[in-house]
Amino acid sequence: MPTKRRRHSPLRSSVEDISASRRVPKTAQSSSSAYKLAFTDEVFMTSEDLRGVRFQLEYMKTEMQLKERNVRSTVVLFGGARIPPPGKPAWAGRTPEQKRNLEAASIYYEEARHFAQYASLTSKALNYRDFMVVTGGGPGVMEAGNRGAADVGAPSIGLNVVLPHEQAPNAYVTPELSFLFHYFATRKIHFLLRARAIAIFPGGFGTMDELFEALTLIQTGRMERIPLLLFGSAFWSRVINFEALVEAGTIAPEDVGLLSVVDTARDGWNVIRDHYNLPEIEVPGVRAGS
Repeated sequence: MPTKRRRHSPLRSSVEDISASRRVPKTAQSSSSAYKLAFTDEVFMTSEDLRGVRFQLEYMKTEMQLKERNVRSTVVLFGGARIPPPGKPAWAGRTPEQKRNLEAASIYYEEARHFAQYASLTSKALNYRDFMVVTGGGPGVMEAGNRGAADVGAPSIGLNVVLPHEQAPNAYVTPELSFLFHYFATRKIHFLLRARAIAIFPGGFGTMDELFEALTLIQTGRMERIPLLLFGSAFWSRVINFEALVEAGTIAPEDVGLLSVVDTARDGWNVIRDHYNLPEIEVPGVRAGS
């Protein structure tokens, strides 16, 4: 939570009045939901008419806490929640073939982890104000990103979302930077608001949604051009035929150039390093070809 600041107002605070309201004697009147302070009334706060207010609250809570930590810019990692760490069995997949494919995709878990190490070591040199790793906070590639940051002793952000099936934040997200969202839209704003680079690893519908949202914003000039990396040339060449879109005339030939396809963490980070003229760094244990 934000650190406590000295008050400059002579008026009573909302925190003081919450405490006072809880000490009121219990009567038929004080026990009525109508008597609750508006911002402590869960039924009122979750009502249909207050959707716009909830959007604002979700935006402001995360924004205020990131400002408290002086986080100016981030490196975003998107990718599949179903991809297991190397050597671990796939928890998803309904057929043996799907499970084998997911387990083979663990190479992307490892590259995401190494890539996050590059970003986090750079962030460390900048007092964690810039290039801080942010993920969706869940398992798979998201876990790999937060884990890579933890490997080098760096904080990282997790932007989780409430799903029909229970999903806890992965254990590598910095607890003070672990956020939960109701609205996907508000979560997306925070993914892109500070992004200096976006790395997209193999994934499903959610990953595709995040990829094309960023692509659309950059293509239409609603977002400045930043490095947009697709990790896994073999995967993406099978899944999306960008050249077919060019041939169909639905995108311009230069639109394909908005993306950089890479296979290794080092290659991906070099794209970012060259774009921003960053100093070269070495990640312990990562070979030149990795």
